[in-house]
Amino acid sequence: MMLLLFLLFIIIPIAELYVIIQVAQNTGVFNSIILLILVSLIGAWLVRAQGIGIIRKIKTQLTTGQIPNKELVDGGLVLFAGALMLTPGFLTDALGLLLLFPLTRPIFRSLIVGRFKQRTSIFGQSNDNKRKKNNSRNSFFFYRNDQGRIIDLHAEDNSEDYPSDSQDD
Repeated sequence: MMLLLFLLFIIIPIAELYVIIQVAQNTGVFNSIILLILVSLIGAWLVRAQGIGIIRKIKTQLTTGQIPNKELVDGGLVLFAGALMLTPGFLTDALGLLLLFPLTRPIFRSLIVGRFKQRTSIFGQSNDNKRKKNNSRNSFFFYRNDQGRIIDLHAEDNSEDYPSDSQDD
């Protein structure tokens, strides 16, 4: 976690400044400033257009009774892209544009969904390994097993053995 914070607050701004200085040396200071403003304006327009499209898809799926899983993740990615586009710099703008384009967004979506699937457990899953092991060290999960009992899993209970399925209440 500390490495991530170090990367966010130290390394990325230094890299952004380096790229801005290199662009300014090659194109001129005035042209670099105009380019930064232009990219931010285009990014804001794209965020608005993509956001409205995602909201329409969410409304359509909700009216048909479906859960808009993919669209909600896309909405979060577009929101994050908007924040990146407002941050001055060419590197954050490039990442923001990649998040905005519908062709590259599924790559980031699959990374995020895969990360969440690794860090969460599924309620009601009947797999014995999942039932006896709490994958999250600092959270509270409960689920109903095959026999209708509720098993409480606490982070401090990871070393305890839970009753087997053959025992009756």
